[in-house]
Parts: sequence; structure tokens; C-alpha cells
Amino acid sequence: VDSVNKHEILLEIVQVLSDLNLNVTKAYISSDAGWFMDVFYVTDNEGKKITDEETLGYIQKTLETKIYILNSMKSSASLIPSKDHTSTTIELTGNDRPGLLSELSAVLADMGCNVINAEIWTHNARAATVIHITDRSTGHAIEDPDRLSTIKELLFNVMKGDSDFKTPSARMFVSTSRETHTDRRLHQMLLADRDFERHNDKFSMEPHVTVLDCSDRGYTVVTIRCLDRPKLLFDTVCCLTDMEYVVFHGTVITGRLEAYQEYYIRHVDGFPISSEAEQERVMECLEAAIERRTTQ
Repeated sequence: VDSVNKHEILLEIVQVLSDLNLNVTKAYISSDAGWFMDVFYVTDNEGKKITDEETLGYIQKTLETKIYILNSMKSSASLIPSKDHTSTTIELTGNDRPGLLSELSAVLADMGCNVINAEIWTHNARAATVIHITDRSTGHAIEDPDRLSTIKELLFNVMKGDSDFKTPSARMFVSTSRETHTDRRLHQMLLADRDFERHNDKFSMEPHVTVLDCSDRGYTVVTIRCLDRPKLLFDTVCCLTDMEYVVFHGTVITGRLEAYQEYYIRHVDGFPISSEAEQERVMECLEAAIERRTTQ
């Protein structure tokens, strides 16, 4: 992929590959002077080489369309608004517990809602869910403020539960538009919920993340070693992007079920990480981003 460099363009490209269920087995990332060139070696979701010309053409067209849209946007824009306003999006975070999704679904059913799609991630005793609903009688988004207020109150009470954990209270957001990729939004919600602050025992297959200063080149170097799995690259790049870091150079290598990732990063202000506390925070957040999907 060769294009003009823009903030978040790496994440958008990796997101396309992830949505197409392509496994990245090797990658080289490089950007300089407003231009970037990334090389991705991919297989299908069964680990096989892609040889079908129609599939290859579709992948190329999808990437070219995404890059064209990004390059056509004003530099101040960070999201691509969806044209789909036919459903209502509900976002919830709170304490995790057995049967949580069933309780939420029951409330929505009682309120005359159809659940079009629902995703829930859990990590370190916290849960985040994104639910898309419509009005059962009309099939369209629910926009009545009184009804939305009632739904919000009922769902909020479910998320709060009767837990005595000293954790952040339940949070909720309702919108009639979808602007952010669902997986990215779940990452953002759990990051904001500070799920990287561990409350449980260590994850049994904890990733190994290091963050080192590379002052002679003006970068911070991030290295990751963990079990390889689908969408791993998306999860790590998403984490760095949402923490407002830019990847200038990177290498991704997988083999024998293990993945190795190395990134040369700077903050969006152009400076590398300057404190041990921030280095520790980046390590914790990357570990959490890797573990979230693994624990689903």
C-alpha cells in the first residue's frame, strides 16, 4: 500500500484487512516526509494463500476506496460518518457478571426493541457492549426522547447491578448514527474504563510488551511478543492510535503460533515518550488490548 500519509490511515488499512478476515503473517511499515509505504503478507482465514483473481481484485478495490475517502477528507476530520441511520446504537460499560447480555436483551425486548446486532467484550471484571436496535413496530431507529430515556434508565440499572466492587459506575451512550468501527469503539470504551488496571489474577498467557527509549533516532520503540491470533495487528495498532501515538516504522513477524511486533512511535505532537510512568501505561494498555479479544 503506497499513499500520502495521514493520521490514522494505518489503522484504517489494517481495519480493512481485519474486516475481510485476512490474517497478516508479515508486515513492514514505513512513513517519511508525508508519504508512507506498507507491505502486508496475508492469507485467508484458513491460513491459505489467496489465488482467486476476483478475491484479490475485491481486496485491492476495497483498500483503494478506503484510502481515496481518507485522502479526500479534511485534515481536521478523524471519523468517517456512516450513512446508516436506520438503527439506534447503545453503548454500555459496567461490571461483568454471568447472564449480563441476557438481562440486557430481556429489557430491550420488553421495551419493544429488535436487537439487530450486539457485541460484548469482557476484561478484568469489566464489560463493554455495543448494541444496535430498531423499533419493533416500524423497523427504524428509535428517536422518541421519552422512550429513549426510559430505555436508558432500565439498561443503566442492569449494568449497575448490586455489585459492591469499588469500580467505576456504569456508563451509557445512545446515538442514532454509527460513526466508529465497532471493534475500535469497544477498545476505546474499555480503555476509557481503565480496564488495564488489573483487578484479577494475571492472564494465563500474558503478552510480553516492552517500551524503550531510542533517543538517538527520536523515537520510542515498542516490542510485543505474544500468541498469534486473528485481528491481533488491528488490536495493537488501534490501541496505539487511540492513545494518540503515530507509528513511523514497524515490523510484524509471525510463526509457530507466536507473533512479534516492533514499532517506532512518537506522540502526535512529534515527541517520543518522555517518562517511565507513560512507558508503563503504554505497556499496560497494549497488554489489555491484546487480552480483551482473547478472553471473549
